[in-house]
Amino acid sequence: MLRPLAKLNTTVCSEYLPFLPTLEQFEAFKSRAGEQITGRNFTLLQSSNCGWRRAFIVGLSLAKIISSGDKDEDEGLDFSEFSKYLKEHEKKLKLTFKSLDKNNDGRIDHTEIKQSLADLGLDISKEEAEKILQSIDVDGTMTVDWNEWREHFLFNPATNLQEIIRYWKHSTVLDIGESLAIPDEFTEEEKTSGLWWKQLSAGAMAGAVSRTGTAPLDRMKVFMQVHATKSNKISLSGGFKQMLKEGGVTSLWRGNGINVLKIAPETAIKFMAYEQYKKLLSSEPGKVRTHERFMAGSLAGATAQTAIYPMEVLKTRLTLRKTGQYSGMFDCAKKILKNEGVKAFYKGYIPNILGIIPYAGIDLAIYESLKNLWLSKYAKDTANPGILVLLGCGTISSSCGQVASYPLALIRTRMQAQASIEGSKQMSMSQIAKKILEKEGFFGLYRGILPNFMKVIPAVSISYVVYENMRYSLGIQK
Repeated sequence: MLRPLAKLNTTVCSEYLPFLPTLEQFEAFKSRAGEQITGRNFTLLQSSNCGWRRAFIVGLSLAKIISSGDKDEDEGLDFSEFSKYLKEHEKKLKLTFKSLDKNNDGRIDHTEIKQSLADLGLDISKEEAEKILQSIDVDGTMTVDWNEWREHFLFNPATNLQEIIRYWKHSTVLDIGESLAIPDEFTEEEKTSGLWWKQLSAGAMAGAVSRTGTAPLDRMKVFMQVHATKSNKISLSGGFKQMLKEGGVTSLWRGNGINVLKIAPETAIKFMAYEQYKKLLSSEPGKVRTHERFMAGSLAGATAQTAIYPMEVLKTRLTLRKTGQYSGMFDCAKKILKNEGVKAFYKGYIPNILGIIPYAGIDLAIYESLKNLWLSKYAKDTANPGILVLLGCGTISSSCGQVASYPLALIRTRMQAQASIEGSKQMSMSQIAKKILEKEGFFGLYRGILPNFMKVIPAVSISYVVYENMRYSLGIQK
């Protein structure tokens, strides 16, 4: 609970009067909120000179204000700390307002919002820019002056344009087991402050926990991709019974160790490559259009996959291994190298790389379409869609990307596993595709897609919860 703030003199009252509402407003809010007013809604000021005033915090947690302003770490906020916090916050808002006001006329219009977002790599329509403007514009002029800007964001956590547009960033926090999505954008401020590596670390941890939690379904998917045919039908229950009988409960997590281990190098390589490709492909310095972002993201994904692909092969072999076949990932790598040579570590590489384009392209296109649909139909007072809409859009777009690239993923997995299956003929990508279509038909290319879909919702839920907790632990969000 935030302690009442100490003496407030007349000078300070006049300075903060614009955003310290009246006692009547406070009482009205109190009656709606109930007697115990705690948590994320307000902080209360007491003064013999000014009377009771309250600062109503819109969308900003009390914990964030206290942790940001509490310099003496006494779990409370006195007046000097609070006033310093407000001054620093307002200073940041002023800098952001000036950066948006391109023509320096003291007002922001929709063209300036559109241009500023384009500078940060986010292309939006005129209608979308106007929606953002309407959520801030008080007097209905379709422009925003400094007072309107300050009034809207003073008690809001968004202190810069990057935070405002972060609502609609397609975040890699949604880890559903595939790593083919286009990387997140990081602002210059995030890069220089070191926030980017914290964001990546939080995402990596979320992915690790999510993949571990859904590993049994992932193993079932790989098992069905390789072993299920028209003549050898494998049901979910039958497949799990077979796995449990062969290796016990722990066998359901075979291959998970390396699946988690490859997250860190893949994320780091993809991020670094993406930044370089953006510089090479952007038509104007500092601006990245949607098609340029797609190309840079696809090339970054291909670069990362090329670097860590041997780990993908090891993951498939370890996932499909029988009890006692390998003692661990190093033993597996050693036996593959000895028996099959270096080339074996890149089996299935071509269908894997080809799968990046439909996955990343459809994922990005559907996410943008869903975002635009929501903004045009449901955005009224704010551009913030809420967490359920964001998670829903991300889940649907990622799932559609998976459906489009799934046949190539199945062919890749079969090529990776060929040498480990007794009596299996070594075939090329085209030969495997032709054989599946001839013997099993088109739907043979989608073997194992049921457990793949079953893991999407738990994977997204787990990764989001872990990501938010990691953000808090790393100090990204307080």
